Amino acid sequence: MNDDPQQDDRGSIGSPDDAPGAAPPTGKKGRPRRTGWRRFLPTWRMTLGGILAILLIIVGGFIAGYLLVGIPPANQAAKAQSNVFLFSDGTQLARDGEVNRENVKLSQVPESVQHAVLAAEDRNFYNESAVNPIAMVRAAWNTVIGRGKQSGSTITQQYVKNYYLGQEQTVTRKAKEFFIAIKLDREVSKDEILEGYLNTSYYGRNAYGIQAAAQAYYNKDVQDLDAAQGAYLATLLNAPSQYDIVVHPENRQRAEARWNYVMDGMVKKGWLSGSKRAATKFDPPGAAKTPSGLSGRRGYFVNAIKDYLRNNDILDEDDLKGGGYRITTTIDKKKQLALEKAVDQQMMDQLDKKNRDADKNVRAGGASIDPATGKVVAMYGGIDYAKQFVNGATRADYQVGSTFKPFVFASAVAHHATTQDGRTITPQTVYDGTNKRMTISDGQPTGFAPANEDDRSYGQITVSEATDKSVNAVYAQMGIDVGPDKVRETAVDLGIPRKTPGLAESQGSISLGTATPSVVEMTSAYGTLANHGKRVPYTFLSKITKNGENLSLPDRAEQSAIPREAADTTTSILRSVVESPGGTGAAAQAAGRPAAGKTGTAEEDKAAWFAGYTPDLATVIAVFGQDPKTATQEPLYGAGGLARINGGGWPAQIWADYTAAALDGKIAKDFDLELESGAQEPAPTATGTPTAPGGDTGTPSAPSEPTSPVTPPTTTTPPTVEPPEPTFPSEPPPTTAPTEDFPTVEPGGGPGGGGGPGGGPGGAPGTEGDWDY
Repeated sequence: MNDDPQQDDRGSIGSPDDAPGAAPPTGKKGRPRRTGWRRFLPTWRMTLGGILAILLIIVGGFIAGYLLVGIPPANQAAKAQSNVFLFSDGTQLARDGEVNRENVKLSQVPESVQHAVLAAEDRNFYNESAVNPIAMVRAAWNTVIGRGKQSGSTITQQYVKNYYLGQEQTVTRKAKEFFIAIKLDREVSKDEILEGYLNTSYYGRNAYGIQAAAQAYYNKDVQDLDAAQGAYLATLLNAPSQYDIVVHPENRQRAEARWNYVMDGMVKKGWLSGSKRAATKFDPPGAAKTPSGLSGRRGYFVNAIKDYLRNNDILDEDDLKGGGYRITTTIDKKKQLALEKAVDQQMMDQLDKKNRDADKNVRAGGASIDPATGKVVAMYGGIDYAKQFVNGATRADYQVGSTFKPFVFASAVAHHATTQDGRTITPQTVYDGTNKRMTISDGQPTGFAPANEDDRSYGQITVSEATDKSVNAVYAQMGIDVGPDKVRETAVDLGIPRKTPGLAESQGSISLGTATPSVVEMTSAYGTLANHGKRVPYTFLSKITKNGENLSLPDRAEQSAIPREAADTTTSILRSVVESPGGTGAAAQAAGRPAAGKTGTAEEDKAAWFAGYTPDLATVIAVFGQDPKTATQEPLYGAGGLARINGGGWPAQIWADYTAAALDGKIAKDFDLELESGAQEPAPTATGTPTAPGGDTGTPSAPSEPTSPVTPPTTTTPPTVEPPEPTFPSEPPPTTAPTEDFPTVEPGGGPGGGGGPGGGPGGAPGTEGDWDY
């Protein structure tokens, strides 16, 4: 027996532990010690601990992500919309904006179209959570094994990507998408999410949102889509470019297969009956259209309407830049086409820029207004906004000439004005029409002695005849008899803006048309005469909506501008202008219905006007001369191969052709006139206004002033007031530098060629030009 304790502690070679069949070594608490490869395996406690740690990390990460990732503001691209401009019948006129999108309410989208989108993208949308982890994992696995890139995202996630984030494929973006979708699903309804998704998804053809897609593929608004069309648009969400069978006809079979998948899905979900499904056929889309921005003549409308919105404090620049407005205009498509056709056939077809430099200077402007409502139903701004970006209908820098004279006479009747010798001014009042006769005020010469056209003298002549022949000597004196301030106020009351250049001229010069209102403003004023002196402010707008909500428009209540007898008596003498055989109204008679009107020519023949109206339509046409390089005003001599251009030529011919076409099918009615006392009495025997010293009181009446545009120009004494400097619109020109290329047209030919009165309705059918009707 060994009593040494150290030896017992150390053990010995013959220790029982080493004997064969001995128990395995043990660790703490008597557990067997792991040996060999088993030493590298985790224990069950380690495994459980690891799983718990991973779960804690996941839960912690989820909580942290949920707390840290908030719902961000929408990205700018998702909010950007275009402004859509419509004709009065609701068809599209133009759109502007960088992004082709027009948001709509979910209530505007037919249920069949909603169901088609759900069948294509997320059939359990209304019953599932905002995210589907299983679908996400499955999509990731399919992507890894080469079955194509798949998203596995719910509609909520796709909406979050479209509206709040971006299209980049990164882990960070996917994580944000996950957490935002969960939060969004708790804060907004499913309907709101689906509405946002439909408005932000891309459908190809540069169409963002279901409304833009409906227009791009089927040329209709979303509310007019049927189930078959909705299913095709839903098909595009999967692969917009590939499934556009017009662009890629080779993919039609794949597109139809996807369409069938969508339709069958609607049946499975109970959204579509089997019988209706069987009866529904694939409806291929229409051809792709070019963007209807500012190309062609659209730019004139877009910018004129935007100016109107800004000037009337309806929408400001920031509003318009933000987009999303659906603007229904007052422009009547039929009348608009008729106006363009009339300008082209009666004037543009007579131009030959290759052989006549004067033809390069020709511009035109036109406007047509319903007198009873003030609605602008047609407008001509120019041949092409990219070539002539100044709108001929809204520019206000050319003298209106004798088309202003009716305002002078209307003012005389409205104010019961008298001549210098006390006679009431009526259509039968006699004036002295001697050329360059000095005007008189309170018995004293004024220093203003204007020339008549072509220096012709007319002697004693009634107001009615002086209106027919546009005698300056008579109207210069009449303006002084009435009073320039009263003439000015009458013009303003009729619809001419108070700040119009040239409207503040003194003495008689205001009566001869030194003012420079726009064509639209002149049309509004003549419309007031047609409406028996009651003025309805003109407008381009019928309705404006945004996101399905109507915007309020300014009140345009009818106002009494001048007494009815003043307006109607003016109409009576303007009827004589149109009805005179072979005179200034010869071309205008071709309209074929009762009408009234007046010609006008600016100083040095730089512009020619015809302003006319029937009981139900007022229209003004102007032809301008402008150098294409310097933008300076130029005389129209030689344009179209004619010696001169005046209001009885192209403007009257265009007016007649347009008026006949615009009112085609409408019963012609006569004017219902209430005239001032004495308006139809015989001409008095008085000698008229006293003649200034040196004036010729006995000059016999001369022939009517020349009205044919072939009359050679003569030297005349111009008004004492120089024309105002040209002004230009405030909007910047288009990004494409304007050019002045007209279509090359051989001289002569076409209705009204050669300067004859002719014109009138008829001719070859017009084309639709650059409009996508």
